[in-house]
Amino acid sequence: MDLSPEEPQTAAAHLIEAAEDSTAYTPEGSMRAALANAMVGMKKRYYGRGPTAAKAWLLDDYVFVAMEGGLTRNEETLLADGKEDVVRGYRLSFQETMSETTIGAVEEITGRRVLTYHSQIVFGPTRAFEIFVLAPEGARH
Repeated sequence: MDLSPEEPQTAAAHLIEAAEDSTAYTPEGSMRAALANAMVGMKKRYYGRGPTAAKAWLLDDYVFVAMEGGLTRNEETLLADGKEDVVRGYRLSFQETMSETTIGAVEEITGRRVLTYHSQIVFGPTRAFEIFVLAPEGARH
């Protein structure tokens, strides 16, 4: 029986697990799936509710993740009252707070440093976007 301590879970794996689809971060899983699942997991773990669908793209030095749905009940109530700016402002402020976690997961998954990051949400239909600019491949930290 091996009594050695378990390996600490990586930040990205922790978020992917929260997305309830840990298959994406295995050697058989794709980087795009791992990125999408990490962003879904971040929303689920820290907002209490995650998107219903997500897709990630990588192009040169850019990562773009689009997510559908995932508003909390209180956000839906505010939107029904015409307060899109309140929901958007809160979401963007919270993403700033979560930027270290979010950037860390993307850096871990891609193996590249994130130079800058932006988050946005739109309504009707609800879509959230996470946009990352990566350092060129082979660039030193």
